[in-house]
Amino acid sequence: MGVPMTRHLVAPRIGVVLLTAMLAGCSSLNPFSAKPRNQPAPLVDFKPSMATRTLWTASIGSSGDYRLAPAYVDGTLYAASAAGELAAFEARTGKQIWRIRLDTGITAGVGADGNTVVVAGADGAVIAFDAATGVKRWKAQTATEILSSPAVGNGTVVVRSMDNQIAAFDAETGVRRWFVQRTAPALTARTTPGIVVSDGLAFVALPTGRLLALSVITGAPRWEAAIAEPRGATELERVSDLAGMPALLGRDICAAAFQGRVACVDAGNGTVRWAREFSAEVGPAIDQRFVFAADERGNLSAYARESGSSLWRYTGFAWRGLSAPVSFGRAVVVGDRQGYLHFLSREEGLMLARLDIGSAVRAAPVVAGTSLVVQTRDGKLLAVATD
Repeated sequence: MGVPMTRHLVAPRIGVVLLTAMLAGCSSLNPFSAKPRNQPAPLVDFKPSMATRTLWTASIGSSGDYRLAPAYVDGTLYAASAAGELAAFEARTGKQIWRIRLDTGITAGVGADGNTVVVAGADGAVIAFDAATGVKRWKAQTATEILSSPAVGNGTVVVRSMDNQIAAFDAETGVRRWFVQRTAPALTARTTPGIVVSDGLAFVALPTGRLLALSVITGAPRWEAAIAEPRGATELERVSDLAGMPALLGRDICAAAFQGRVACVDAGNGTVRWAREFSAEVGPAIDQRFVFAADERGNLSAYARESGSSLWRYTGFAWRGLSAPVSFGRAVVVGDRQGYLHFLSREEGLMLARLDIGSAVRAAPVVAGTSLVVQTRDGKLLAVATD
């Protein structure tokens, strides 16, 4: 295993103390341990068959222990740091459009729709800004910490806090439209289950192995699908949280769970189309033909989008702490905690290229037009192109 655990119903700072005590005897559970029990696999030699080039770099500030990821909308990138920096950049050139400094740290983000940019601040704050100028619009409050990026769409901002409350706010005014309270399990993995908003629905990944579709306007449930079912005799064995951001394309929405499955669901009615046993710390990726998923041990797998049949599995990244994958051109790309981007062929899973970017990649790379943008843990934004 490689996921830190935290109990709910305690103050965040107390939770950190309990987490540290619990992990003291099992360093493999803690991705920030200086001496992990499972050492990262050495990089394998190969002959590159894809050229990569860096188009531009910019600085945003460290993401610390949070999975902060940039958002790309209509030619603009929005990125944030744990210390409270928020900035907009031209995606093609890296030119800074605006930059502001918040009076709070940032725990999750960025969410954006081209009009509104949203981040989660310390202690459950939800803060929205004008996308064109960076001017603050509003600030709302939830009861507990938010670790998953706010989702913005249909004039609404949707967030899920650590007490498992899902809340929606008007994107212009910050007025709360609705909330849904789900029971929080006693023990969860900090895998930051994500939210996707599309076509009037909010698809919410939950720390109970469920994928929930809600009406963005009213919060009414449309369907609920089981990606994983808790199993085992102990609380630790029964942790089966959805991991990272669900991947949506057309009528397919796919998700992966810790100690559970990777599965694709019909976005219209919640019917599970296929599922495979899997244990993940990060979300999957989807394109026209494939679903890609990285497991907790560092293995990268490809599945047929239609049937879920296993196509290939790459095992050379063991314990390197992979980011969520992304489909980019003829490659599937993952970052790792040792500061490398890896490019593999989508069809065969063969290594095509590797790029040393010098710092851990925890959040999934983002496709921004014809380039791929990566935010590193030490605060660098990097735009990469391939041949």
